[in-house]
Amino acid sequence: MKYFSKLLAAALFMASGFGLAAEIAPDALIKETSQDVMSIIKKDRDIQAGNSKKIYDLVRAKVLPHFDFPRMTQLAVGKYWRQATPAQQEALINEFRTLLVRTYSSSLTAYKNQTIDYKPLRMQAGDTDVTVKTVVNQPGGQPIPIDYSLQKTGEGWMVYDVIVDNISLVTNYRGSFANEIRQSGIDGLIKALADKNRSAESLSAKAKP
Repeated sequence: MKYFSKLLAAALFMASGFGLAAEIAPDALIKETSQDVMSIIKKDRDIQAGNSKKIYDLVRAKVLPHFDFPRMTQLAVGKYWRQATPAQQEALINEFRTLLVRTYSSSLTAYKNQTIDYKPLRMQAGDTDVTVKTVVNQPGGQPIPIDYSLQKTGEGWMVYDVIVDNISLVTNYRGSFANEIRQSGIDGLIKALADKNRSAESLSAKAKP
């Protein structure tokens, strides 16, 4: 899970900036914005040193507006989503969003010298659901394929799943979420996510100078 989370951190900031110009093809949008975000990280010594506030600000500004967290949460919860009340669904979305943001934010400083290869986009006129394929080249490491599932909405292209090294984000969480729901119900899953987020926040606060 730790390895997967670090790879997803790369995926998130590489995909940041979606929706800035809906008329741009998804693959072109990824390429332009990923280069911009990686440039920010490479030049910002505070982020490289682990400044949590600047990292969170970067993620909130560049990632949150362009990922479809409601759909991502619904896919991760799976068949149990319909059993949740509107209030429970909102709580799940909020806690899942916080979990992902903290996970990715804590790993961003590990990415400094990667390069990205962008695969040709297979897209037909009128398509509203596409997959953008990339490969991340790591110095001294194996190349890692990262695919993005996007849907076109009224707000532009939005990411609803990320597949890192053939492992889907939503599928990865679906199993653990289902186990928690079977054992403790939907409220149990909400509590488990909230507890994990509070623990991460506490550790972050203790780590501040």
